[in-house]
Amino acid sequence: MITNANRPRTMVPDLSVGEVATRSGVPVSTIHFYESKGLIQSWRSAGNQRRYPRGVLRRIAVIKVAQRTGVPLTVIGEALATLPEGRPPTAQDWNRMSAAWKDELDARIARLTKLRDQLDGCIGCGCLSLEACPLRNPRDELAREGAGPRLLDPA
Repeated sequence: MITNANRPRTMVPDLSVGEVATRSGVPVSTIHFYESKGLIQSWRSAGNQRRYPRGVLRRIAVIKVAQRTGVPLTVIGEALATLPEGRPPTAQDWNRMSAAWKDELDARIARLTKLRDQLDGCIGCGCLSLEACPLRNPRDELAREGAGPRLLDPA
């Protein structure tokens, strides 16, 4: 947590947790959760109220978008940890951070495309044609290769 002594001094007033919730579209409980996970930081006012720099709104937007694409919170936290403290991130900072996700997102897109392409015929037919089904696993032969879905997600 940022302390009142080491928080950045700005001309723009900081936000209360309620203002952050309203502006970001996430509940107060989610803001507290993000803070508990180290994804965002606040400082305490003289009245012991949480205050957030306005830059927290951008961080929350990144968290929400990343979560929607399936990026785990741990990965989001690692990426956010690379951003500078004490100043708002620049476009270069955001580009550097997001570049680390591109390969992972490309791999996820490839897996989802493969899943979509393999499932449309199988689910559509109700598996009445087990001889042609790409997901067929007679006598559980794939068990020798390990646990989990072996054909759809060979990771």
